Amino acid sequence: MSGEVPGRSSRARRILSGPRPEAVPAVVGRAAALVGVLDIAAGVFPRFRHSRMHAIAEVLPGSFGPFAAALSLSAGVLLLLLAHGLKRRKRRAWRAAVVLLPAGAVAQFAYRHSVVGMLIAVALLVPLLRHRDQFAALPDPRSRWRALANFVLMSAGSLALGLVIVSVHPHRTIGDPSLADRLTHVIYGLAGFEGPVDYQGNTSWTVAFSLGALGWITAVTTIYLAFRPEHPAARLTEDDEVKLRALLEKHGRRDSLGHFALRRDKAVVFSPSGKAAVTYRVVSGVMLASGDPIGDVEAWPGAIERFMDEARAHSWTPAVMGCSETGGEVWTRETGLDALELGDEAVVDVADFSLAGRAMRNVRQMVKRIERAGYETRVRRIRDVGEAELERIRRAAEDWRGTDTERGFSMALGRIGDPADGDCLIATAHKQDDAQGEYGDLKAILHFVPWGEDGVSLDLMRRDRSADPGMNELLIVAALQAAPRLGITRVSLNFAMFRSALARGEKIGAGPVLRAWRGLLVFLSRWFQIESLYKFNAKFQPRWEPRFVVYRASADLPRIGFAAMQAEGFVNLAVPLPRFLRRRRSTAQRACAHAVTERDVRAA
Repeated sequence: MSGEVPGRSSRARRILSGPRPEAVPAVVGRAAALVGVLDIAAGVFPRFRHSRMHAIAEVLPGSFGPFAAALSLSAGVLLLLLAHGLKRRKRRAWRAAVVLLPAGAVAQFAYRHSVVGMLIAVALLVPLLRHRDQFAALPDPRSRWRALANFVLMSAGSLALGLVIVSVHPHRTIGDPSLADRLTHVIYGLAGFEGPVDYQGNTSWTVAFSLGALGWITAVTTIYLAFRPEHPAARLTEDDEVKLRALLEKHGRRDSLGHFALRRDKAVVFSPSGKAAVTYRVVSGVMLASGDPIGDVEAWPGAIERFMDEARAHSWTPAVMGCSETGGEVWTRETGLDALELGDEAVVDVADFSLAGRAMRNVRQMVKRIERAGYETRVRRIRDVGEAELERIRRAAEDWRGTDTERGFSMALGRIGDPADGDCLIATAHKQDDAQGEYGDLKAILHFVPWGEDGVSLDLMRRDRSADPGMNELLIVAALQAAPRLGITRVSLNFAMFRSALARGEKIGAGPVLRAWRGLLVFLSRWFQIESLYKFNAKFQPRWEPRFVVYRASADLPRIGFAAMQAEGFVNLAVPLPRFLRRRRSTAQRACAHAVTERDVRAA
């Protein structure tokens, strides 16, 4: 391996291995969740108060005095909300728990004169205070939208729990209220008003205080999230982008995914020398890096150390998606993390590509058929395309996307035609016909980003749905045939996830486990295009370069996978804007971004 990095001691690897879950935060978080569940049960279920388990719940913070049900619900819900933050060593969750536990202990003594309740609160408080240095994680990126999400989720949970509270007193309910009456009673109770359902004795007060407590918690947490200071997700600054472009100019030939580090919705950490960098995005508490570090291999360890320090400071789960074999070796050596083969990248060497031969027969026939249908292709650098045509290409690429969400993270740039990306390559298909659409004769688009001085990496493929099949094959062949005159010797195509499993599983002699694994991948391909991408890439007879995911522990893989699906756009938890508003906003954002970039280019 070129640029060999000296191995580090096992102690150094432990230091750099990032935020491994300590015993105390994990135990405290689980204990808080358990206490929360018991408190909720004590406040909701009347029979629970007479069971043996109630002997434990009675001495828990929050279950005291005439307001036992309401206080149990309040303490239980708050502790459940705090449990995840405590397990992640969040400082603010620690502060809230340190305030909540003494308050519960004082209430136990003042209303129930319970020494045991005080001791339990102290028993939970002691490890929090003793190990306070372990609860030092900084806040996650957040915005005002978190308040709206909290209001929706807490309201739904409060309605569900409120229906349970209203319905668990059948022997004290007057009459036989319908489901609609009970739901109305819950809604009124959450707002602090009396509803249509009546009870015998003190049960009405118990239900009223319990529903009021749920409404109070929903309101207070929503107001807190709405008015607390924002911590927006980090973005590339202009200075960061200039530094990254300088590193790519010197070392961009090493990794075909290097140019994707210039996505402006990523953050970056640099090595102390400034000769290497790692770009990342934080998704659902996972700190996702993509590809190899940028820059000199000798400086990679410094950038990786900064990355792990940042993950430790925020208690994020570190992960790397799509690094090369060299990158995987350095990541695992420097951090003690593990690596797992994720799939293969298809790379075509231009000098070896030809449409001749039996292996290329299907591609050759498809390209000839489309050319006879009257399609022509143009392959150019972005800087050679006029602004009017670029704007038409941008609008077509957005409308032809096929989904409301822009997909891609590790292998997508997220923009077309930026003046700063003049070296990008664009291949377009055109057909002159009588029925010219909104985009004229434009029928398909392929966009490539630079891979050093002599290579390009495929960014996106878009086509008009009314165009003939085979547009992508036509444009890839056109790009490969035009590559020599553009000084391009290597073209990186799509990434084929689990390619080796698909290839080996269909061969004669494959075992039952491998065949079953391939069968599962084929089934999942209905939604994630796993098999179709592999077969599409294989048409062009590429060489396969393995790509890896780097992770801390096997238990983190499901969480990392879900975060990666969010980052790539396969899972969208946000409420999308209407398409006409999104179109208007994206057009305004592009105009603003182009104006800023053109100003910077002129200044340079």
